[in-house]
Parts: sequence; structure tokens; C-alpha cells
Amino acid sequence: MTINWATITALIGLVGWIIPFVMLFIVPTNRKPSSATAWLLLVFLLPYLGLVLFLVLGSPKLSRRRRAEQHTMDKLLHQVVEEFQQQPELVALLDPPIPPRDAPYVQLNRNLGGMPALAGNSVELLPNYNAVFERIAQDIDNAQKYVHVEYFALSRDEETEGVFAAMERAVSRGVKVRVQMDHLGSRKYPNFEDMRAKLTAAGIEQHLLLPLHFFGANYTRIDLRNHRKIVVIDGQIGYTGSQNLIKRNYFRKDAIYYDELVARVCGPVVGELEAAFITDWYSETRVLLDRNTAPEVTFEPRACGEMLCQVLPSGSGFENENNLKLFTSLIHAARHTLVITNPYFVPDDALMTAITSAAQRGVDVTLFNSEASDQFLVSHAERSYYEDLLRAGVKIYQYKAPILLHSKHITIDDDIAVIGSSNLDIRSFQLNLEVTLICYDAKVVADLRQVEAVNLSKSKPVNLEEWETRSVREKLYENISRLTAALQ
Repeated sequence: MTINWATITALIGLVGWIIPFVMLFIVPTNRKPSSATAWLLLVFLLPYLGLVLFLVLGSPKLSRRRRAEQHTMDKLLHQVVEEFQQQPELVALLDPPIPPRDAPYVQLNRNLGGMPALAGNSVELLPNYNAVFERIAQDIDNAQKYVHVEYFALSRDEETEGVFAAMERAVSRGVKVRVQMDHLGSRKYPNFEDMRAKLTAAGIEQHLLLPLHFFGANYTRIDLRNHRKIVVIDGQIGYTGSQNLIKRNYFRKDAIYYDELVARVCGPVVGELEAAFITDWYSETRVLLDRNTAPEVTFEPRACGEMLCQVLPSGSGFENENNLKLFTSLIHAARHTLVITNPYFVPDDALMTAITSAAQRGVDVTLFNSEASDQFLVSHAERSYYEDLLRAGVKIYQYKAPILLHSKHITIDDDIAVIGSSNLDIRSFQLNLEVTLICYDAKVVADLRQVEAVNLSKSKPVNLEEWETRSVREKLYENISRLTAALQ
């Protein structure tokens, strides 16, 4: 049989012409114009490669099953909150009066994530990397009922050993310990399987978050990850923030290591961190941790302070970009001071407009970023925004290398603080599961101002005139990286 290569070549060429026009009817559907444009540009330039990449990476949402499970948990959470709010002795904590200044954001977050603002909390900021592990281990050693641990990157190493040892001691005295870790976020570090085996041998129930499935009904695009960092102890003490449970340099071969910020919380809002953990557990195991399956896990709200706090979960299991809507709304609300600290700043148009508009209306806007780079494309993409930010009046400071400032927090004026796991990029807005703590409290802001002052002392300002003199090659890298950031 003779192969007619001319005919095959002609067919390949014809299909290569057809693919882009067919994709015009598919790609823009329910997609941001910038993202759709980037995808279509790739498909028109490289039809076959673009089609394959779109089929693999084109959907920014989790599977219908997982989104349905999120919806189920949202309804259950709503029912539980309403039941507790009917108890007169808990009204002051679970249905407190909301100051008019905070009311729009409390309502927005409740509509997006299903969780109300709760009173009676205390928040302690922990900026010292290894001191965080020591504090968590101490609290685990005092646990009486249960310990829940969830991290994007989990590693048993010389710096985290104290936390793992504390979990094992907890199990030995009858405390139930559960651990969740993102599969892709954790598996690349040394002794991953050995760590999991030791957890199981110690009697610690552990599960992978978003385990990799390349085929079948459980397939999810590989870069949809669970990026949350949560620890809950007896439902009374919680931890959340930017820091993973891993050694400070992440086993890197270069000189980079990381500075972080973690919030230790006490009070009713810990129950909302617990709700995020339980939701993730349910999605992975189909087991709901309730009074039947986990009688030790009970919501017993107790006042631990006077702070009004709220938790906002976000990610590809939700229909909305919860964290993006929160951040944009709060930035628009800034009156005189806005400080943004984030390692990966690749904003969409709405967030960029909010930030530059704030600066142009007279708000003192500061952005802390890092001189060190651990992701080539992300670092160049974020720096492509510097010039527009500087021209608008935003002050930019780069944390001096080799330390990378990995903290993720925002302060708005003197009364609202945001601390969490979310970066300010399309990945955290659309793809990753994140968790954010919002504190409507002047003391938390004052404490964060002290952290910001320390960060400022370790940073160098970015000057517009000097920035404009960077090389043509750097500008090219920035432009290309900025374009690829939209391929979501």
C-alpha cells in the first residue's frame, strides 16, 4: 500500500487551519478576555500544540463532582451556622453587631464563602520561621481531643521534626490526629513516601489533596492545587498564613530561603478554619467529619479575645473568584493607607485598576515584593507591572536577596487586615484552593504595621528612573512572561 504523503500533508494543513476557527467558538466562553486572547493567540500560532494544551489545561475549574461536594458543604455550613446563631448565649459571638465600615465586606465574604464574621477572637502574629513550628508543637502537646493539619507542602525534616514528634505523642495519649497534604506540592521533597508510611504507622490518618489522576472520571488538570495552610487544635486554636510545614530553604540548591507570616488564632473563628479542613477532607475521602464519624470534632465557640474575624475559602471549587473579589473591594475602600505584601504579584485588570486608582486618589500605597526570584516566569511577569504602578504613585520595595519574602498580607487603613495563603496572581484567583483570614481590628493592623516596618528595613526601594533603564532583554522576558500568565 502506497502512502500518499502529499494528501496527508494537505489534510494536516487543512485541519491546522480549521482548529483556530473552531476554537473561536469554544475558548472565549465564560473566560476573561485577556485569558481568551492569550489562548487564541497560541492556537492560531501553533494549532496542534495549542489544542492539546487547551484540552489539558484549559478548564480552570475542578470536576463537577467536586464542585457539587463544595456546594453540599456550603449548604451544610449555612445550616450549622443558623442553628448556632439561634442559641441566645452565643449570639454575641456568632451574630455580633457589625460596624458600618465593615458591613459591606462581611456581607460579601459571607455570600462568597458562606462564613459569617465572628466576635471574641484573639490573633497573634508569628513572623519567625522556626518559632512557628515550636509554637505549633507546644499547642499539639496540649491537645486533648484532636489535631488537624493541612499543608500544600509537607516534609518531615530536621526543622519540622518537632511538629511530627508532637503529633505522634498526641496519638499515644489518645488524641485523634488527621493530616492532609497536597499531592503535587509535597511529593517532590525527599522521603515523601517514607514520611507517609511513618504517619500511618504512628496511627495518624493521612490523605493526599487533589491526588494526581491522569485518566478517567477523577481527572483534574495537574496544576489545580490545594494551596491552603491550616492547623486546628481541639477547635479552639488555629494557625493559618503563608508558611508550609517544611524546612526554611525548601531543599533548594541555591542560596534562597524564605521569610513568612503565620497567624495564631484563638476563639470562634477557629471553627471556620476547621470548616475549610472538613470540606477538604470530605472531598478526598467522602467522609463527613460529624458527630457520628468523628465525635471528638465538636464546635464549642468560646470567647478568647475581643476581635472580629472572618475566614474566606476560595478556589476552583467555587463559582466565583472569592479572594479576588475580596481584595479588589478592600483596595477600593482604602482611604489613606494601603500596604500589600505578596511574593507573586501578577494582577488581573480589575485588581491593577483598583491599586493604581487608590494611589491616584491620594492613598499611600506600598507594595512589598522580593529581589530574589524562585520562579522565572512569575518574577518577570510581576516586574512587568512595576512601571505602571510607579507612574501611578505606588511605592515598591524589594526584599533583599537571598531571602524571599513569601508572606501574604494586606493592611487597609488602620482597621482591616488580611492574612492568608493567597498570592496575587491568576493561579491563586482561579486555580488554587486558598484560605484567607480577615481581621476587622485595629490591634491586628497595628501589629502588622510592626511586621511591615521590619520588612521595610530589609528592603530596597524601586526607583522609576532607574527601573526604566533595565535592559531590552529583561523587558522582553517580562513581556513574554506576562503573556503566558494569562494562559489559564
